[in-house]
Amino acid sequence: MAERLSTDPYKGVRDFYPDGWARLQAMFARIRGTLALWGYEEYNASPLERAELYEAKTSEEIVNEQTYTFMDRGDRKVTLRPEMTPTLARMVAGKRRELAFPLRWFSIGNRFRYERPQKGRLREFYQADVDLVGLPEGEADAEIVRLAAAVLADLGARESDFVIRINSRPLLDAACAAAGLSADAGRRYLRLLDKKAKMTPEAFDAERASLSARDPLAFVDDAGAAPAVAAEKKKLLDFIATLEARGAENAVFDATITRGFDYYTGMVFEVYDRNPANPRALFGGGRYDRLVALFGGDPIPAVGFALGDVTLADFLETHDRMPGIADGRPQLYLGTPREGDIPAAQAFADTLRGEGCRVFVNLTDRSLGDQVRDALKRGIPLFAAYGPEEAASGTVRMKTLATGEEAALPASELPVRLKAGS
Repeated sequence: MAERLSTDPYKGVRDFYPDGWARLQAMFARIRGTLALWGYEEYNASPLERAELYEAKTSEEIVNEQTYTFMDRGDRKVTLRPEMTPTLARMVAGKRRELAFPLRWFSIGNRFRYERPQKGRLREFYQADVDLVGLPEGEADAEIVRLAAAVLADLGARESDFVIRINSRPLLDAACAAAGLSADAGRRYLRLLDKKAKMTPEAFDAERASLSARDPLAFVDDAGAAPAVAAEKKKLLDFIATLEARGAENAVFDATITRGFDYYTGMVFEVYDRNPANPRALFGGGRYDRLVALFGGDPIPAVGFALGDVTLADFLETHDRMPGIADGRPQLYLGTPREGDIPAAQAFADTLRGEGCRVFVNLTDRSLGDQVRDALKRGIPLFAAYGPEEAASGTVRMKTLATGEEAALPASELPVRLKAGS
């Protein structure tokens, strides 16, 4: 006998049954609503990209260890997208002469990373990427950070529930230079710093010492020792003060925030839950002014953030802020006394559907009692049988299954009753 196929999904991915999919869509529907209020437009693209798109400017760790990359039948190296920003840059570069800048765009879809599944991390996840393209640092950066906070606020989060930790790549670059690191050693230090929270202090110090005699963060703490570091730190602290003046009072400076991608060029930030149950960053982003230029032409400044569904759901559940699920189930189970009544029931259901009612029609030869039990199992709240008697009289008996209450009413009134209870 052949071995049975497993019913389990591939490791690190999820099946979404209707209730789970509705839960996911409820979160993103709320996010879509917030972004629309701020003037952001939705776009999309295929999850398949040429591998060189990521090899050019994405994190080494992601490219070498976390991408799903393969050769297609035409011997082309293809990657399932691990993130959306390079795709956005490619699309912008492709039509830069036709687009009206600045762009306020967002995209919601699935991303793929081959990493060890754990709390807050899966191999396939859904993510909202939000970007403001075509404006230099300053007001655009402030809008993106404020919008990140607004997304959480519109999901019901209070300012006391989360903190926005902000840093600057130019500040870190200046600190690396002050510590005597070469450009290559500076890049390696930033990758090390990005992993600091996952390492023991001893392990971090040992790896850091192999790059520099003095930790660049020491120059950030004592910025007076290096004028370039002092200038970048003041600039960043002024930016944070601006955010606080505009209502983002939970924005703070954190010199250890780096973001893992090589394309960041300016302000970077990460949002953290204040509840220790979720120690991982909820999401983050920053400024990337040179990514579009990889495709030719002048650089186009850009800033944005990305918000994944797994860490977001953990945050919302921890704070009891998960949005309610819009009920997309049928409102009415239309039963049939006999199998031969199905065509007439379908015709009546078509009339109700034309009025915007969600109707499930029995297509089996089950008894009416079994059909009622089927409706209960499916969670459909109302039941009505439709046969020759109902068609001739123009009257139906509608039963509320939760209470057992029945009421006879003209068939023409049924759409109004269904809409009133939806």
